[in-house]
Amino acid sequence: MSVSRRELVVAPYARLDRGRGRRVGVPEVILAEGKSVEHLIGIVRSLARAGAGALISRPTLAQRRALERERARGLGLRFLAGARLVRLEGPLGTPRRRGTVAILTAGTSDVPIAEESRAVLEELGVRTVTEYDVGVAGLHRLLNAVHRVERARPELYLAFAGREGAMPTVLAGLVRAPVVGVPTSIGYGRGGRGAAALNAMLQSCAPVAVVNIDAAVPAALFAAQWFSTRGARPSRPPTRR
Repeated sequence: MSVSRRELVVAPYARLDRGRGRRVGVPEVILAEGKSVEHLIGIVRSLARAGAGALISRPTLAQRRALERERARGLGLRFLAGARLVRLEGPLGTPRRRGTVAILTAGTSDVPIAEESRAVLEELGVRTVTEYDVGVAGLHRLLNAVHRVERARPELYLAFAGREGAMPTVLAGLVRAPVVGVPTSIGYGRGGRGAAALNAMLQSCAPVAVVNIDAAVPAALFAAQWFSTRGARPSRPPTRR
């Protein structure tokens, strides 16, 4: 294993970006999905030996069992968001400025995806407030939820919706803070599995930024970066080394 200030090389299969938090304001997140158990455990052990904290997203059942065995051997691991996210203890870096993100879901089925975003944000030191199951099928629920969360003065909203994906558009027409729409793979039939929700958010007549289907971690990292960079000096282009 070769260790440099910016890069952690794990055998021949992984090069971990240890400098990302300093460079862009948010850390690298290890996507477990698609990795073999052997590769994932090798990465986690290497990070632990280097004293680096990490977030591990969406482990499979086999990967979770392997991580549980590592935890039983003394590795500092915590399972979050219904085990959709795993935290390796150690420094991650925190935003330069504190703030609040409001997380809303259209339905209860969207909650597990939203909880992944909430766990990422809270591990990065960003405060969250939540209102779940406030979709437009009962518009009074959304209006009441907005009234409640506005008391926390959120500076950014993450809005999760499947099916027709209308809630982020309606929300963006009600609040002053920017809204990030997260289409979820909830729904069936024509346009199911998030396709209709994604298209609806992209066609929003109110200003909504949109991430990919079920992209809870990218949405959370964007929100964390929002607080990390606001009020900071403009970044310089990276220098070649």
